[in-house]
Amino acid sequence: MKLIDESLLDALSAEAGSSDRKRKNLNYHFGDADVLQRMLNAFEPGTYVRPHKHENPAKREVFILLRGRLMMFFFDDTGRVTHRQLLDPEAGKYAVEIAPGEWHMAVSLEAGTVVYEVKDGPYDPSSDKQFAPWAPAEGTQDADVWLEKLMVDHFTDR
Repeated sequence: MKLIDESLLDALSAEAGSSDRKRKNLNYHFGDADVLQRMLNAFEPGTYVRPHKHENPAKREVFILLRGRLMMFFFDDTGRVTHRQLLDPEAGKYAVEIAPGEWHMAVSLEAGTVVYEVKDGPYDPSSDKQFAPWAPAEGTQDADVWLEKLMVDHFTDR
C-alpha cells in the first residue's frame, strides 16, 4: 500500500519549490517498463512545461488534481491555443484526460499544486513526448517570456 497524505504533498511541494525547474515528481510505477506509469507531480508557479504531445507511440495522460490550481492549455499544430481547462476544487474541476497526439501543457497557478498523473507506458525518454517546435525549449529566457505572454493573452481565472 502506498499512502498519499498531506505530509507527503508538503514534502514534494517543498522539493519542487527549491528546484531550478519548480517541479518535482515521485514515481509510483515499478520502472520504465511498467505499462501504467503513475506519479505525483508537484508544480510551483513559474515552472515551464514545454508544450508537447504523446504520439509515436500514442499515449493517454490523466492529471488528477490533489491540491492547488492548475491551468491546462491545449494547442493546434501551429501553436494557437484551442482551449484551456482550469483544474480547481473550488470550481468543481478535478481532472483532465489528454488524448494521444493532443498538444498540451500545464501551468501552476498556486504554490503547493500537486497532481496524480497517470500515463500509458512503457516510458522511453527518446520517444515519450514530442515537443512543440513553435515553443521555446525549457530553461531558456525565451521560455519565461513565452509563458508570460501566454498567460497574459489567454488566461481567465474561472
